Amino acid sequence: MSLGPEASISDEITPTDDAAVERNAGENAIAGRSLKQIAWRRLKKDRVALGGGIVILFLIFIAFIAPLLIKWFGHPFDELHGDTIDATLGLPKGHLGGISKEFILGVEPVNGRDIFSRIVYGAQTTLTVAFLSAFLSTFLGVVFGMSAGFLGGWVDSIVSRIMDFLLAFPQLLFSIALVSVLPQTLFGFSGRWSRSLVLIAVIGFFGWPYIGRIVRGQTLSLREREFVEASRSLGARSPRILFREVLPNLAAPILVYTTLIIPTNILTEAALSFLGVGIPPPYPSWGGMLSDAVATFRYDPMFMIIPGTMIFITVLAFNLFGDGLRDALDPKAH
Repeated sequence: MSLGPEASISDEITPTDDAAVERNAGENAIAGRSLKQIAWRRLKKDRVALGGGIVILFLIFIAFIAPLLIKWFGHPFDELHGDTIDATLGLPKGHLGGISKEFILGVEPVNGRDIFSRIVYGAQTTLTVAFLSAFLSTFLGVVFGMSAGFLGGWVDSIVSRIMDFLLAFPQLLFSIALVSVLPQTLFGFSGRWSRSLVLIAVIGFFGWPYIGRIVRGQTLSLREREFVEASRSLGARSPRILFREVLPNLAAPILVYTTLIIPTNILTEAALSFLGVGIPPPYPSWGGMLSDAVATFRYDPMFMIIPGTMIFITVLAFNLFGDGLRDALDPKAH
């Protein structure tokens, strides 16, 4: 074995090459992760957001199998049970609003309807209105926001003024007036679904300016980026640039804001039902149940506590999941 300079040179080169290989392997491992994988790893570490997501999935599952749950554990939501009501006071017999093995969440005062069945069907109605109105708001906000931000000029001026007008418009008063004059049957639907369509249209239409302003601001920034200029130099037209270059970069803020607008829609639907212009009776709604409980909450607080708790848990779960999703999709987060 040689002890000359060549041996020392070869000894120094060998560990250097190994270190370079390890460093390159580490860089390749980091570079191999997609943005979706990075966001998912961040989201998995946020136990609060995961808890909110699990609650949301559980509520969606309950709403989906509502008829089966009522068949197994409850009674028809409009069925009266007069034998569970004290004829003198009009209050449920027993403790905690009449909670028993037969009525696991008790019964309503005066009429004796099963609260469990009405809570489950109310979840079905509330989540349907919240999700579909959020989808409508997101669709309109993305279309008008991208158009205003990318095209600019008179298009931006008109869309921006429309957004300012809708943001200043008294949505609640307009909803009360509109729902009051519309017929009970709409587009072949009757009962709660016809009124649900009206609520989806009203809430979704007045909600799009909020996400439209966010999308417009992001589009104004993205349209000046190098990849957009490169697409223009290659001859790409505006629709292709919008849907192939700009829209994928807007996916994260759109997704986050959609999850955060759903709880707002839940509260809006509950408020309209509380005021008597939401889901018509006898169809159940959490806001309608709170309205019915106003007259008897001093004597039967459970009738108000149960739907109020459901609204609180649902809104909190969506807010926690939305905050966690925002942090997971933030490229500046560590």
